[in-house]
Amino acid sequence: MKEPDQEAGSVSSDLVDETVDVSVLVIGAGAAGARTAIELVEQGVDTEELLVIGKRGHGDAHTTWARGGINGALGTHDPEDDWTVHAADTLNEGHFLNDPGKVETVTERMPGLLRELDDWGMAYSRTTEGDIDQRYFGAQSFRRTAFAGDHTGESLLDTLVARAQSLSIPYRENVFISRVLTDGGRVLGAAGVDLDTGSFVVFRADFVVLAAGGYTSLYDRHSSRDDENTADGPALAYEAGARLMDLEFVQFHPTGMMGARYGEEWDGRLVTEAVRGEGGRLYNTVGSASDASGGSGHAESPGDRRFMQRYSPDQMELDARDIVARAIDREVREGRGTENGGVYLDISHREREFIERRLPRMYERFQSLGVDMAEEPVEVAPTAHYGMGGVVVDEHGETDVDGLYAIGETMAGVHGANRLGGNSLAETVAFGEVAGEAVADRLADGERPAIDDDRVDTLARHHLAEVAALAGSDGNEDPELLFDELRVLLGARAGILRDGEGLAAGLEELAALRERAGDLAVGDPTSRSFEFALNLGFALTVAEAVLRGAAERTESRGAHFRTDHPETHREWRRNIVVERDSIGGMRLSTAPVGSPSRAVQAALDAGYELDYHQLE
Repeated sequence: MKEPDQEAGSVSSDLVDETVDVSVLVIGAGAAGARTAIELVEQGVDTEELLVIGKRGHGDAHTTWARGGINGALGTHDPEDDWTVHAADTLNEGHFLNDPGKVETVTERMPGLLRELDDWGMAYSRTTEGDIDQRYFGAQSFRRTAFAGDHTGESLLDTLVARAQSLSIPYRENVFISRVLTDGGRVLGAAGVDLDTGSFVVFRADFVVLAAGGYTSLYDRHSSRDDENTADGPALAYEAGARLMDLEFVQFHPTGMMGARYGEEWDGRLVTEAVRGEGGRLYNTVGSASDASGGSGHAESPGDRRFMQRYSPDQMELDARDIVARAIDREVREGRGTENGGVYLDISHREREFIERRLPRMYERFQSLGVDMAEEPVEVAPTAHYGMGGVVVDEHGETDVDGLYAIGETMAGVHGANRLGGNSLAETVAFGEVAGEAVADRLADGERPAIDDDRVDTLARHHLAEVAALAGSDGNEDPELLFDELRVLLGARAGILRDGEGLAAGLEELAALRERAGDLAVGDPTSRSFEFALNLGFALTVAEAVLRGAAERTESRGAHFRTDHPETHREWRRNIVVERDSIGGMRLSTAPVGSPSRAVQAALDAGYELDYHQLE
């Protein structure tokens, strides 16, 4: 890999160990960041003008945990499917809070992007005819989720990393960006810390692309690792002057592992929707073990163990994620769950060879934990998995700050009130391409701002002085423990079920926690406590936006369910926007939602819908 041009020590301050000058800085090395960088080079941007930064090692990103598949209307099995139906499904699943233009951008581009990945060596599962195979995913009218076994995200990122390496795209590992530098509404670069050496680094850049993930690790049960999806992306954009939107919509995936049975390391980790897409069934604990084979008849009694028959007799386990998650939550609350607070997911009616071939990672994981999926069910419960909200961006992925882009899970707009399974990976590659095209066009047009290096250096020194003061601070609070308290707070106050009283209490508890965060005990810049102290700052900002947005939205819609306002109201078909006010506080407003194109409206009017019983 090439090294970007560097000028060590160019900022006249002992705080700054290194200054790096690039045209485009990409923050985040998952699928969205990698696809952006690839597009920039494909569009003619010289690799010496580009740098991709990752907070972890190369290829180690949350993308790898998206296992079930990636959507695109290829029509492998269902030729009547097309991108307009995909868009209609996405809008329906998002309860029409999505930005229709962004939805159409993703769905229209995805068939070509899936084929492009195939050309780059993506290890798709294949039909007997050799075509890219596609499976059912929840709430999708047709089989449009392409996959690589149950390791699609891992295979996708491997493919993109290999492509980036073949193009000699520069990449830097283990750098934590703590501030995006701006002046006069224009991005100037970023500042951060090399976590290996503890050195402070300033990046001067004409354009910055934030692809730093979402915010679901702010919950006590979540599908991410504890040190990823900690709200870096949305918080960095907000602090730089961008607006946020739809933060109240947090998707709880129905099937996360139960830690009490499998160990804390696995608590909340995803059991991919592909298990249900391949025919997996959900059971409660009422009745005898022999009932677990279940049936497909309409259920009237809570004693029928296959409980989705009562909640969704047509779509069953493949109904929308919010519906299945709330069904599981209700089963547990009403005493029909396991001792650990979960339910059972069973695919043992399928042949062992089928499970090993279609779900190899899941099969291997549970085998290592002493559970044979081909013989017995696994224990699951909902887990925070995806933040539909994020940064407000235009059709190119650009924020309110000139030259600052936000894509992937960092951005808002594609998913509305609830994300369609298989659309997360689709969004990353689609908007990676979009943002890469847009920035490349601006560079080709000679749009390079006259950046005052002294101004950048002054802004960087001011911020890094605060970071340096944080390192080695001798307070009374452990930042990692405070972060864990924040997770419990959000899980209790802004979880699957919410109400006004609990949200108000959550804001009061958050204020108290924020005050305690001013008295941290922090190690040096290479320590885990230092990283968690920075993470905590981001988390406090975004947690407040989640709570305030959830309190503001006095209805239930998609992943946001208010027990004190259980109905959906037409007048709330608006997005809640969060911005910083003139004195640094948080101001909320609402914005109207656009209308789909005629072609997508026609697909909506046609009323396509998944029929689960095709699987049986």
